[in-house]
Amino acid sequence: MKNKQALLAQVSSLERDYADAQAFYELLADEPDQSAETELSGLLEALRQKIHELDLQLKLSGEHDQANAILSINSGAGGTDAQDWAEMLLRLYLRFAEQRGFSAEVIDYSPGEEAGLKSATVLLSGQYAYGYLKSEKGVHRLVRISPFNANGKRQTSFASVDIVPQLELAETVAIDPADLRIDTFRSSGAGGQHINKTDSAVRITHLPTGIVVQCQNRRSQIQNRDTALQVLQARLLALQKIQHKEKISEIQGEQKDIAWGSQIRSYVLHPYSLVKDHRLQVETANVQKVMNGDIMPFIEAYLLRKER
Repeated sequence: MKNKQALLAQVSSLERDYADAQAFYELLADEPDQSAETELSGLLEALRQKIHELDLQLKLSGEHDQANAILSINSGAGGTDAQDWAEMLLRLYLRFAEQRGFSAEVIDYSPGEEAGLKSATVLLSGQYAYGYLKSEKGVHRLVRISPFNANGKRQTSFASVDIVPQLELAETVAIDPADLRIDTFRSSGAGGQHINKTDSAVRITHLPTGIVVQCQNRRSQIQNRDTALQVLQARLLALQKIQHKEKISEIQGEQKDIAWGSQIRSYVLHPYSLVKDHRLQVETANVQKVMNGDIMPFIEAYLLRKER
């Protein structure tokens, strides 16, 4: 219901903008003015962009597309370079969230041994956060001259990105407390910041599935436990939906290693500059723009491909 009301509000806004632009055009037809023509061009471009955004939202018709997104990043093959690459991906998605007006909260962060991170989980809150980001699920590959290699050799690194929607309470899966192992530990932040002196961080293991979630950024153990349980709920429901369609063995067979041959997208910094999505055959030479969070061309291509 809320979604329909939001769409109707957007359509009404577009109708008003169109009426304003049309009135502006009729005024210019009677009294031509160069500065006014420039202003009209800006109005039309803004109107075009709003129509484009609405068109994209209409393509986000999945069951959970409107939901917030829980994004997890894990470093893979490539050692310290892979952990640094995972950190770079985290910055990319945080910048994307900022550009889209989503709020972003890092709810878990496991620093790398020398640099970067081993794993991180972020809650991205905003309308259609999951719908936009679900296309990012998969293995991401980086090729560059390693800043950690004294000989300046080229290094290939891998990191995986997983996306699940944050679920409404009505959609939660019943969890038997006896199926949970809850461990507490002392939290740690990037660069040694925000280190608590008490065991407030929480790790929850769901014994039947082996799913492990943790949270350490909240001020108290109770808050960390509640947040970790929310993440566990989301992952269990995602697993449950898959299990309705396939056998457990088939699910395990589809899991891909975070290594060569599994990547959905490659980011090449050397010997040339290129970001290429192997599923969509979409590419750009402006690697820096992508690393600054501009991944909408890939997201739009994914949504258009699904529509065909």
